[in-house]
Amino acid sequence: MTNEVKKLGRRSLSDTVFEHLFRAIKSGAYSEGERLPTEHDLASEFQVSRPIVREALQRLRDQDLVSSRRGAGSFVRNSGLRNPLGFGAVESIADLERCYEFRITMESEAARLAAERHNERSLAQIKDALDLLRDATLRQRHREDADFSFHLGVARASDNQYFVTAMEALKDHIAVGMQFHGQSLKKSPDGLNQVYEEHLAIFNAIRTGQSALSRDLMFVHLCGSRDRLFQGRRTRSFENKN
Repeated sequence: MTNEVKKLGRRSLSDTVFEHLFRAIKSGAYSEGERLPTEHDLASEFQVSRPIVREALQRLRDQDLVSSRRGAGSFVRNSGLRNPLGFGAVESIADLERCYEFRITMESEAARLAAERHNERSLAQIKDALDLLRDATLRQRHREDADFSFHLGVARASDNQYFVTAMEALKDHIAVGMQFHGQSLKKSPDGLNQVYEEHLAIFNAIRTGQSALSRDLMFVHLCGSRDRLFQGRRTRSFENKN
């Protein structure tokens, strides 16, 4: 075993919380001036004690990434370089096509792992997003924020920080696709309900631990979203639509 591997094995819980928040801030998942979740919420999310969260937040303050105000919480400061994964702005249909290609591969595997590794907390996060999608569907609306939260929740349930970091870094790119996809759904009499049912099926497969089915359902869902969005379109500039 190499020294590097030994060092990884000795990572503390505080290291895990710090590194997740560090990546989230650097990737742009939190905007400058945005308030971080409370210590209580972070402790619940990572299933650690509040002193461990405080230690991680202190390290972020030491690096000048966050500032804290008594009674108000911790806020993101200027985080410097954004998009460390190299994702540029979405400028064309071709960019969205490539984003879908990446998502289909990544999120299908994340769904498989989520079925194997989820816990009550991560499953509840997916269910909360699903409930928002259900309520919006009943009102014949598409909520891009709830849709993204569902997919991010699946990534978190996979217990693999690389999936989560990639999803957070792709948030703006995915939002563009979801906006156009939501418009295409409204043209179909049963489009919104169909997509809700796809999300529900993915959730139930993850909940019941059916890893292969979870992967396949996510694959079909994303392929369907891509096909509905790009049907009849040609590669062209968005002309500032994004």
